[in-house]
Amino acid sequence: MSGSDHSAGAALTTAEHSPGFSQIAVEDFRITEEPFYLPIADEVELFLAAYEQKVPVLLKGPTGVGKTRFIEYMSWRLHQHLGQPSEEGVPLITVACHEDLTASDLVGRYLLEGDDTRWIDGPITRATKVGAICYLDEVVEARKDTTVLIHPLTDYRRLLPIDKRGELLEAADGFILVMSYNPGYQSALKDLKHSTRQRFMAIEFGYPGRDQEAEIISRESGATHEMAMELAKLAEKVRNLKEHGLGEGVSTRLLVYAGKLIHQGITPRRACQVAVVWALTDDLEVQRSIEEVVTSIFEE
Repeated sequence: MSGSDHSAGAALTTAEHSPGFSQIAVEDFRITEEPFYLPIADEVELFLAAYEQKVPVLLKGPTGVGKTRFIEYMSWRLHQHLGQPSEEGVPLITVACHEDLTASDLVGRYLLEGDDTRWIDGPITRATKVGAICYLDEVVEARKDTTVLIHPLTDYRRLLPIDKRGELLEAADGFILVMSYNPGYQSALKDLKHSTRQRFMAIEFGYPGRDQEAEIISRESGATHEMAMELAKLAEKVRNLKEHGLGEGVSTRLLVYAGKLIHQGITPRRACQVAVVWALTDDLEVQRSIEEVVTSIFEE
């Protein structure tokens, strides 16, 4: 599992922000180098099985535990699984979902060019056509009426209706729909509809064990193994503070940030203050509790 979710492939927020999207070469969406990912359980085998059977996948877990890095890794890994050279691996098209995301942003729209109009494919249309992995990141942030349009893509039909063009697009071989969300932020307004949730198999991601997390921190940040173990120990103690007003535990990503600062010469206590304490909460009382934990581990 990786502690940082930055994308190694192409990512789009909306088609509107990328008017030339349908003209982008599919090679631009391929993962060309192996992303570091440390498997924690059987998530790799589960994803490969889902891909073979064309089963849509839902990735669930706290922020910063490696959901995005996992899907990048699987995009790269699939070329081995399929017996293809890396340059022919399955492309990955990522959409960062937000509350203003519309169906047109996903499917496409007509744009004016002088006196004419030109159709521009959206990311989900492009993925459907070329047989890519379409990854909807933090899908609960999108409007519910937007996510309904994916339903025909998630069952035996594998169809995408493009109402504005009166078309019904059949998904190419290799296409799979993957979504992620953080159950910790669920509310009545921000949760998946049951009609959507039950169209996916779900893989749950959690915080790794101390040894695994230390390996990730050391690999990603350049910190020594000993320092990475101390940061992983800090994470365990901070996550136990959730019962004392902390909304969510410290992510592996933040520990990697702290490790990078320490590797760059910042003292461990100061690195943890800016990368962990202040990043996690603005509540002064909770901040003091976390700083006490930091001080107990890093005395100087």
